Amino acid sequence: MTETRRVVFITGASSGIGRAAAIAFARSCCHVCGLARRGDRLDSLRDEIDALPAPHGDFLAVVGDVRVPAQIEAAVLRTLERFGRLDILLANAGVGHHGAVVDADWDDIETVLRSNINGVLHCVRAAAPAMRKQGGGHILIVSSIVAGIHTPYTAAYAASKAFVSSLAGSLRLELEDDNIAVTDVLAGRTQTEFNQNRLGASEQIRGGLPTKTADEVAQALVKAAERRPRRLILRLFDRMILAGGVIAPGIMARMAKRQYRPTEDE
Repeated sequence: MTETRRVVFITGASSGIGRAAAIAFARSCCHVCGLARRGDRLDSLRDEIDALPAPHGDFLAVVGDVRVPAQIEAAVLRTLERFGRLDILLANAGVGHHGAVVDADWDDIETVLRSNINGVLHCVRAAAPAMRKQGGGHILIVSSIVAGIHTPYTAAYAASKAFVSSLAGSLRLELEDDNIAVTDVLAGRTQTEFNQNRLGASEQIRGGLPTKTADEVAQALVKAAERRPRRLILRLFDRMILAGGVIAPGIMARMAKRQYRPTEDE
């Protein structure tokens, strides 16, 4: 009897965690639909997946924007037409922002909120009905450890991640009767293009904090898809930051202010 392969829908698949996750899931013999705005990057990703040692899953590239619900709905439909099911949603696409809220360009803030909040909502609302119809599934929402602390000068981004972490907790209860698990992925600093591509102040955010590679995060996501935990925190350092946000929020906020303050304000 042929085993049914799981099907994973990944947003933000053209780079960083999303790209690494697409490769990792395909390597674990899952079929993958990768959605992103950059078609050339998706073509390159498809070539890389096709070149993996057999056996591996197939890859479907879909160009789309998570801010546009019709494009997400069409991408889910294409996934179902190609693979016949949708088992895992990895809501990963996101945009960063650096700079003071009051002085920031409103278009930048709106882009962050529409991408990081609306984008997750559009993906969940498109994918969950398909999972419900087939008897279950798993939604992984990529949040951040900054969701648990106050972060001056990256407040819009942190607030968007606090929103999706709260959303994950509520969705878990709303969807449990449909056998749809929800995991809040509280990612820490990761070695990707994310910092270079963030909107707002052009200064680089200070280093000195431990990081993980995108491949390491991707492997953790593949394992989480097996265990289906309520929360995924990738390392002890991240747990310490989250604990600090509860025990000593003022101290953590001042540390974050030093980490994120644009250099012209010093």
